[in-house]
Amino acid sequence: MANKILQRIFYGPSDADAAPLGGTRAQSVQRLQVGVAGVVAMILLVALADLIQDRAAQTESIAVPEAASTVAAKETGTPQSDPLVEAGVVPDLPAEPTASPEPGSAPAAPQAQGNSAQ
Repeated sequence: MANKILQRIFYGPSDADAAPLGGTRAQSVQRLQVGVAGVVAMILLVALADLIQDRAAQTESIAVPEAASTVAAKETGTPQSDPLVEAGVVPDLPAEPTASPEPGSAPAAPQAQGNSAQ
């Protein structure tokens, strides 16, 4: 037993003593490279998000507010025309709503047109 400990101290661990889940040196280097690449990718992603947020704030501070009108609105006596009504797509609705029959009442009987029996 002491012989194995002394061998390990002087010559390093042998292949038989290596941990089975540790992997080889190449595998550990690959895991390290993947981890470092992931950290660098996250740093770049955060930097890009910060850059976009700064540009958006800068653009917003420079932009003219849309609520403030630079020209006074002209008041016209004629009502605005409706392009859909002019094109005939939508029926022209009257300005005043017509009275609708009450839900409980029966509709009126249609009147006969033309010659009626005398």
